[in-house]
Amino acid sequence: MSFINNFKTVCRMIKIEHSIFALPFAYMGAFLAAGGWPGLWNLLALTVAMVAVRSFAMAFNRYADLDIDRENPRTQKRELVTGELSTGFTLGFIIGTAVVFIVACGLMNPLCLMLSPLALGLSAFYSFCKRFTKWCHFVLGAVLGLAPVAGWLCVDPTFTLPAVLLFCGVTMWVAGFDLLYASQDAEFDRKRGLHSIPARLGIRAALGISTVSHMATAAFFLLAGWAAGLGGVYFVAALAVGVILMAEHLLVSADDMSRVNVAFFTMNGVISVALFIAVVIDLAVGS
Repeated sequence: MSFINNFKTVCRMIKIEHSIFALPFAYMGAFLAAGGWPGLWNLLALTVAMVAVRSFAMAFNRYADLDIDRENPRTQKRELVTGELSTGFTLGFIIGTAVVFIVACGLMNPLCLMLSPLALGLSAFYSFCKRFTKWCHFVLGAVLGLAPVAGWLCVDPTFTLPAVLLFCGVTMWVAGFDLLYASQDAEFDRKRGLHSIPARLGIRAALGISTVSHMATAAFFLLAGWAAGLGGVYFVAALAVGVILMAEHLLVSADDMSRVNVAFFTMNGVISVALFIAVVIDLAVGS
């Protein structure tokens, strides 16, 4: 019973339901590589791998940042800080999800298996970036940007232009909204000696860089659709994403960060799902 309770707690800690941010992009890569339905086996292996690596990355981040979270008023109620979850169980969870991820990659193809340690390494590396570089937001973006590449490689183990463009789009998308989220901790990060764009360059600069990142996101998504030969439905969706992202920036300002969670959680969940649905419709119409 204790194990089950701990497992539920660690899933709550890593917000496992937020896997929806990355999964649709992984599915996009798989459907595009297959030119349609990628097969149940591929989707199952891909889903397990994506949930496992995201869980690994989130748990590792909480474990690595425990000393920082203890000091930050915004994070002092996190489960590892309060003692609701032990560091021992969390470390076991981290190792377990890493093993599951590697096995799932092995069930895809030899290339995915060979690249799995690299993906885990990058996912863990992000947690240390804010200790030495203000560009940590873009490292996080690159971690999630691997989602469409992973989906593509799961079906077709070759690197292609559409997958690379989707990687760039997701990287800029994640970096843009992480800049919004990190702006809440600008003062704490500055005092703690941590590196983030809001802490080092100021919140106004961070919001400006976030806006430019999201403009680039829309451009990369449009280019990816062109490279993949998608149709009108996808391009309408990609343009709508650009509008949504710009609307996101109207919700926050350097003087009012109170609505960051609305921008961070609600709009970004809609974006990934909408683009995936558009890809599926275009592939179905074109087949």
